[in-house]
Amino acid sequence: MLVATWNVNSLKARMPRVEEWIDEVRPDVLCLQETKMSDAQFPALDFERMGYTTAHHGQGRWNGVAILSRVGLEGVVAGFDDGREPDPDARAIWATCGGVRVASLYIPNGREVDHDHYRYKLDWLGRLRAHLDAHHRPDERLVVMGDWNVAPTDLDVWSPAAFEGGTHVTPAERAALADVVDFGLVDTLRRRYPEGGIYSFWDYRNGDFHQRRGMRIDYLLSTVPMAELVTADLVDRNARKGTKPSDHAPVMAWFDLEGASPS
Repeated sequence: MLVATWNVNSLKARMPRVEEWIDEVRPDVLCLQETKMSDAQFPALDFERMGYTTAHHGQGRWNGVAILSRVGLEGVVAGFDDGREPDPDARAIWATCGGVRVASLYIPNGREVDHDHYRYKLDWLGRLRAHLDAHHRPDERLVVMGDWNVAPTDLDVWSPAAFEGGTHVTPAERAALADVVDFGLVDTLRRRYPEGGIYSFWDYRNGDFHQRRGMRIDYLLSTVPMAELVTADLVDRNARKGTKPSDHAPVMAWFDLEGASPS
């Protein structure tokens, strides 16, 4: 099973690029973030013609997450089920695809340290951990993925000094992310490639992509039973090239489910 996550930064603007990429790569499951569409605007029929069943949780001009699957899609849940008021933003959607529970997540940006949105970000990550605790087990087939808007370590930014004092790298954000990981999740790309210099996001400004000034803020986190089945991890930098690309690249993992015992 080839699973991928991609912040497309407006599906309306990026749809031709997404269709081209899907046609070339043919992922079994593709999680999208920042669709910036309402559910009514989402091009479900276009994806259906490409062989994908879809689920989308959107709110129009902002946010928006989706799951596309050609191995089945059931048990769709939007947002969190943690006993609190619904999240005001469309940032999380869950579904079971081919026997694997997946989540497409768009973690809040945070804007500035000590901004209300920063506190919302930290609380959001706490709600994610609470949802995992309430509805999932570390021994099940589960992959949570998306744009986390947190660089887990200094290895995940091109220059720690360039980000000092800003969001995405603060101790509080990293601690909140680490608490999610402590549920029993594995960052298989980092496990496979322990060195730095691997990024998934490059700002449009100042030629950052061509100068390799990036951040790794998009990744897949898998439970141990799933992580043990990963045969390859990849960031598709080619999708960041060309005309009107997203500022994020797709991140992929291959899971060898054949012969593995079901959870």
